[in-house]
Amino acid sequence: MKRNLIFCIILGLLFIGVTGCDKFSKTSTLSAKPAKIPPAVETLKVKGALVAKVNNIPIGLDDFNQEVEIFNANLPADGSEAKITTREQKIDYLKNDIVRRALLYQNALDKGLDRNEDVSKALEKTKMQLLVMELIRQSAQKVDVTSKEIEDFYNANKDQLKEPEERQVQEIVVATEAEAKDMLIQLLQGGDFGVLAKANSIAPSAKDSGELGFIKRGKKSAQFDNVAFADSLQAGKISSIFQVPEGYSIIKLESKRGGKQKMLSEMWEDIKKLLTYSKQQQAIDDLIGKLSREAKIEIYEGEIK
Repeated sequence: MKRNLIFCIILGLLFIGVTGCDKFSKTSTLSAKPAKIPPAVETLKVKGALVAKVNNIPIGLDDFNQEVEIFNANLPADGSEAKITTREQKIDYLKNDIVRRALLYQNALDKGLDRNEDVSKALEKTKMQLLVMELIRQSAQKVDVTSKEIEDFYNANKDQLKEPEERQVQEIVVATEAEAKDMLIQLLQGGDFGVLAKANSIAPSAKDSGELGFIKRGKKSAQFDNVAFADSLQAGKISSIFQVPEGYSIIKLESKRGGKQKMLSEMWEDIKKLLTYSKQQQAIDDLIGKLSREAKIEIYEGEIK
């Protein structure tokens, strides 16, 4: 993580909502005695043109723009009116937020608050988190996914990459096999499926004449899926009798939709993202594994209550 970004985050941690900097002009300077600034801050190089300088702290345009982006990104979904978009709003934010924080930061250093034990611990934790995030970012950045890996994944998982298939089904469920045989005979003799379902089915769908609408695999039992989604069952046809957890069932397939095989070109970016994420996770796991093998780690579980 760039040192100037770390500095901005540290300033953010020390931010306190006060007002009073709105009277600064474009080129205004501070007459106050320069605050005591650590060498690391005194030598800080800004990115972009200089937009402000608060005693010894320079503020660069690129870093300022990044601060504005972070502010806008952290607004709630309904906070669009508070977004900083115009030049005037940016200048106001610079004067009444960035400059203000820098002044408070300098004053905190003058008071020696950076040597406060709680503050020092918090800063050290923040530093650790930032360094860990940067290490993970750099490790993940090295990951590369080749075209062959994308193609191999697609070819190995074609069935799973189809559009979800849905089938529109009617059902009759009865308690015994004998009742089911009687239903099947009536259906084969031209009986109306919906009328028979409404009069005889014990399933909740009976009130809708057995209509289940369009359903996907997994909506019902495995036994149901094996019959309803079988390639041999065509639209408009009735199944044979099969057993389900509730008893015995007969279904009528009304229509099918979905199930189309997606082309590699359609899936390319999604597969690349998936493989990239997977390889990044593996790279991080490998790094942690290596560090763990080389480290001396002691866990005192007995102390945890």
